[in-house]
Amino acid sequence: LQVSPIVKYSAFSFLADRFVPFLPTFIQAAGTSSSSWLLRPVTQSTLQLFALISLWISTKVPSFVASLFSFATLLPFFSHRTQKSIHVFMHSCMQIHNSRPLSVACFKSLADTSIQEQHFTTRNFLEAEVLFMQVLNFEIGTANIAFFFLEDLWVQFKGVAKVGELISIEVCMDIMDLLYEKEEMSVHFRSPKSLAASILVTSYLITVPKQKWEFPVLAWVNFVTSCKEDDITRLVTKILKHVLRPS
Repeated sequence: LQVSPIVKYSAFSFLADRFVPFLPTFIQAAGTSSSSWLLRPVTQSTLQLFALISLWISTKVPSFVASLFSFATLLPFFSHRTQKSIHVFMHSCMQIHNSRPLSVACFKSLADTSIQEQHFTTRNFLEAEVLFMQVLNFEIGTANIAFFFLEDLWVQFKGVAKVGELISIEVCMDIMDLLYEKEEMSVHFRSPKSLAASILVTSYLITVPKQKWEFPVLAWVNFVTSCKEDDITRLVTKILKHVLRPS
């Protein structure tokens, strides 16, 4: 599927950061008599189904663009720096909204080819979507995900440092993808702001030639995000070990 990065990372966040951690509590609260057959038990196939549901929901985030435009009338009352951050956020929201929602038939076709052990009907998809939303308590806001913070930091960094032009958002996304591959690393997505700062610093160390390491990037992300330098340093070290280790 060809989807925008924002849709992709929103889906990752819905599934890995919200759905999976809260699923055991949801099942326990529902009880065996009232929970869906999709959860009795949770199999590899049903997890794959919920992964598709997460992506499906991400392509059709409810429309709140009108409220964003109403909010935009207040922008002149904010500082220039705050206005810039709000513009980035609104642009990201518009990208999600303007991503054309894919039909259930599209995802069912994908499930038919990718999920080998079980066949799911269109009705199963609709039931799984309701379950997914219930586990998330119908909270599908996408502002508090690492990608939004990362994109905002990247834009700001390019505006204050010449070496910012050497860092591509694609490299940052590649690092983020690698972190999602391992469960022990994906837990860091629950602290999206510090993770975004750490990914930007990691990209700086990987892509900017050492002789050009003049900009105080660590102090800068500390100033912009209020994340502690020691915490960022520890996380950057973990990320570098994970990204650069032999495959």
